[in-house]
Amino acid sequence: MKQLTQQAIIRMINEDTWMMEALYAAKTLQLPDWWICAGFVRSKIWDVLHDYKQRTPLQDIDVIYFDEQDIVEATEKRFEAIIRKIAPGYPWSVKNEARMHIANGIAPYRSSVDAIAKFPETVTSLGLSLDRYDRVVLAAPHGINDCLKLTVRPTPFFLTDEKRMQVYYDCLVKKN
Repeated sequence: MKQLTQQAIIRMINEDTWMMEALYAAKTLQLPDWWICAGFVRSKIWDVLHDYKQRTPLQDIDVIYFDEQDIVEATEKRFEAIIRKIAPGYPWSVKNEARMHIANGIAPYRSSVDAIAKFPETVTSLGLSLDRYDRVVLAAPHGINDCLKLTVRPTPFFLTDEKRMQVYYDCLVKKN
C-alpha cells in the first residue's frame, strides 16, 4: 500500500485537473468559509491507494460554507444553480453549515471545519479549499490515518450511531 502524507495528498489534488476545476468553480461562488468535502476527497485518496485508473463515480460533490447571516435553504439552491452553470458536468450539492444543525437537530456548528469534524465517519471528515493564492488547503480534523488505512469508524460525535456505521460497512463489503 502506498504511503501518503498530507503534502502528497495536496500534490495529487493539484495534479488532478478534474478536481482542480471543481475547486476553482466552487471558489468563484465567493462563499464564506467554503470547502469541498467528504467523498470528493476520500474517493481520490482511496482510488490512488488502490491504483484505480478510473475515478470512482460520486453521487454528489459536497460544497459547504458557513454564513450565519443567511440561513435560508433557497440561497443554497441559488448557489447550486449558479455552480451548475459554471461547471455543468459535476453533481453539485451546496449546503450552508450555519443552517445544517437545524436539519440535523443538534447544537449549532461554529464553522465549516467544525461541521466537517462532526461528519459521521473520520474517512469523510476531510475538506479541500483554495486559499487566496489558489493553493490547495486540506482540512482533516481527525487526521488522515483512518483514510489511509481504509478504516471506517465514527467520528467522536457519532460514536453511538451504529445504524449509520452498518450502512457504510454494508456498502464497503458490497464494493469489495
